[in-house]
Amino acid sequence: MRSAASISVRWFASDLSHGTHDPFTWAILMDDDLVGLVVDETREKMAKAIEHVRSEMGNVRTGRASSALLEPLVVDYYGTPTPLRQLAGFSVPDAMLLVITPYDKGSLADIERAIKGSDLGINPTNDGNVIRLAFPSLTEERRKELVKVVRHKAEEGKVAVRNLRRDGRKDLEALQKDGSLSTDELERVEKDVEKMTHEQVGTIDRLLSQKEQELLQV
Repeated sequence: MRSAASISVRWFASDLSHGTHDPFTWAILMDDDLVGLVVDETREKMAKAIEHVRSEMGNVRTGRASSALLEPLVVDYYGTPTPLRQLAGFSVPDAMLLVITPYDKGSLADIERAIKGSDLGINPTNDGNVIRLAFPSLTEERRKELVKVVRHKAEEGKVAVRNLRRDGRKDLEALQKDGSLSTDELERVEKDVEKMTHEQVGTIDRLLSQKEQELLQV
């Protein structure tokens, strides 16, 4: 990973050569904006890591009907890979049944084929107007297995967040070494990054707790 300092200094130096920034402004931007760039980049990447965990957990079937299970599904629609959510509406008439209503009935066969080819493990029924997915109840043993799966996904998410904290610290330390950041300022910003990390780990813990409750609810 290239440091934020090397990327941004090159950009500001280019602006300076074209008269966009005077030397004084450029120096201020180096000291202030580079730190903000590192923190913002770390925050953005952590948010993406959280969304990945959320998506991965959403793909774990709880034994109850949920349209979230179909969000990753892509349908070969007239030769074009198209997200299912763009082709149909979803309804959940009861806890164990999901109904898919295509906007174009001509896509019914394509949607059914995509579901059968997915890892949902549910056989769709097609009456010519809608597709129904009947969700079988999960056994207690299967529920416990899935709890282990989501815990593993949560731990992977936490590792990803902590690795991003480490990368952010390295970039901040590089700024401190080249004189763009004082030691006191480094400590202050590192505390901000640490707080951000704890918040994101807490978000993963909440996602895990919610998913565990869904899985263990009979």
